[in-house]
Amino acid sequence: MARSSTRPTSRDVARVAGVSQAAVSLVLGDKWRGRVSEPTARRVREAARELGYRPNLAARNLRLGRTRTVLLVVPALTTEFFAGVYTGVARVAAEHGFGVVLYPSPEGVGPAKDPFASAQAALDGVIASSMAADALSAIRGDQLPLVMLDSDPEGSLGAATVNLDIADGIRQVADHLLDLGHRRFLHLAADVPSWTFEVRADALAARLAAVPDAVLRTVRAPISIEGAQAATETALRATGFRATALVCDDDKLAAGAYKAARRAGLRIPDDLSVTGLDDLGLATAIDPELTTVRLDAELFGERGMRALLAVLEGVAPQEGDIPVTLVPRASTAPPP
Repeated sequence: MARSSTRPTSRDVARVAGVSQAAVSLVLGDKWRGRVSEPTARRVREAARELGYRPNLAARNLRLGRTRTVLLVVPALTTEFFAGVYTGVARVAAEHGFGVVLYPSPEGVGPAKDPFASAQAALDGVIASSMAADALSAIRGDQLPLVMLDSDPEGSLGAATVNLDIADGIRQVADHLLDLGHRRFLHLAADVPSWTFEVRADALAARLAAVPDAVLRTVRAPISIEGAQAATETALRATGFRATALVCDDDKLAAGAYKAARRAGLRIPDDLSVTGLDDLGLATAIDPELTTVRLDAELFGERGMRALLAVLEGVAPQEGDIPVTLVPRASTAPPP
C-alpha cells in the first residue's frame, strides 16, 4: 500500500486492521492481553508497520501526565566514574523510551538552582547520588519518585536505594594488606560528609580491630590530588607512627599520596604500600600501577534506572548490593 504524505494516525491503523481505535491503543500500548485476541493484536501490529505509524509520544504523555524524563543528580563531574553511571542510566532509559537530564550538583555537594521552572511538572522521577543529596530539596527532587545511589538504606530519602558493596571492597583491601604482613595502617579518608565514605571508614576500622597487633590512624583530605598530597605529607611527617600501608578512599586521593610519598623519599611499594578505590583510568596511568577496587559504574547506573522504573510501576526493585572486585597491582608489597 502506498503511504500517504501525511502522518498516519491511530484511526488509520484501526481502519486498515478493521478494529476500533481503543483496540489499537491497547495493542500498541502493550496492554491488550486478556482484552484483545492474539490474531487481532497481530493485525494491528501489521497495519501499523505497513502504514509506518509511530505513536505521538507528546500527546500520549500529556494524557498520562508523564513526560518520560528522569533527572540524574550527581556530584560535579570530576571523575569518569559518574560519567559511567550516566551511561548506564541512559542505556536502560532509552530501552524504555525515557530521556535523561544530567544535573551535576555545584561543588559536588550543597543546594543548587532549580534546572526547571517546575521540576515536578517536568519530570517523572529522580536518581541521585548521596554525595549530591543536599541539592534535592532545592530542586524539589525529594517530592518526586526518587532512587538514591550510595545511600543508607535505613535513612534514605528515596523510595529505593541502590548500593555498591563498598564495605566488602574495603574488607578485600584490608585482607590483601594483612596477608602481605602489614600491621601499621594510615587511612586517607575523603573529607566529604557522605554515607559512602562513612561506610569505608567503619569497614576498615572493624576489620583491623579484629587483628590484635594492627594499628590504624586516619587523616582526612578533600577529594583532590593537591589536597591528598598536603594531608599525606603532614601525616608522614608526624612523629611516633610510621605506617607501612596507606588505604585511600579513592584513586584520586591515592595519586596525591604518591606525590607526597616521593617528596618524603619513600618508594612505593618498597617503603609504603598504597591502595585506592574506583579503578579509574588514573589507576593504570600512575607508576607503579595502583592496587584498587573496581566499581562497575555502568552497572550501578543501570541498576539505578531499573529501580526507578520499578518504583514508577509500583513493583519491588531488585535487592542486593552490587559486588565489587579487588584488582591487585604493583603498588602493594610486603612491608619493609
